[in-house]
Amino acid sequence: MAKVLLAGESWVSAVVDHKGFDPFPHTQVHIGCERLLEALAAEGHHVDHMRSDDVAEKFPSTLDKLNHYDVVLLSDVGANTLLLPPVVFEQGRPFPNRLHLLREWVEQGGGLMMAGGYLSFQGFQAMANYAGTAVEEVLPVSIHRWDDRIETPQGVQGRVVDHEHPITTGLDATWPILLGYQDLELKDDAQLLATIEGNPLLAVRSYGKGRTLAFASDISPHWAPTEFMEWDGYAKLFSQSIAWLAKSPS
Repeated sequence: MAKVLLAGESWVSAVVDHKGFDPFPHTQVHIGCERLLEALAAEGHHVDHMRSDDVAEKFPSTLDKLNHYDVVLLSDVGANTLLLPPVVFEQGRPFPNRLHLLREWVEQGGGLMMAGGYLSFQGFQAMANYAGTAVEEVLPVSIHRWDDRIETPQGVQGRVVDHEHPITTGLDATWPILLGYQDLELKDDAQLLATIEGNPLLAVRSYGKGRTLAFASDISPHWAPTEFMEWDGYAKLFSQSIAWLAKSPS
């Protein structure tokens, strides 16, 4: 099936536990996309997961390297991580703008997906900061320049509005609950596939010879709770998304 680069969906937490008189500091690496990696592998896709702390240094910096993949999935990793590799931030030397590179790659036929999260689209306190960038230019949605999160701790459900599209065919009309999503605006030439509280949840677009997809909620907790991740449609939704982006037979 498709060859995918998933960039992001990991984080490192540093915690100090206080046990009476003594503090106990410790760190832990968290991988948020384990369920998605399992689901895509089971559907025949090959996914290289690049952890968030590796993206700045190791994300492809040439078209030749990007062309190794059919699909790039950006999830919960902000624009700064792609714009500020060590050679720029630490050494003050020029380096390819990888947001521009992604736009060119899509124009030439690549498939780009962004999934929601605290460091996706504009994100928590607008720190993801994709508004106004070359990545926003190719996506099927416009991004606000402010914190675009909508937290829904009560749980709200996505609803399919286009049942004929290859991505949504065979999926339930109403999806299990999600606990939050990004407030996005559909572009005029984009196709809306699913909504959440009347807002875009899943949208697609053709750009040049390539394709793009925006999923406004998360592929992992906390916005994607157990109900969503254990749903029978979880693997189908994202596998069919990858296949469509890669122009692969479903």
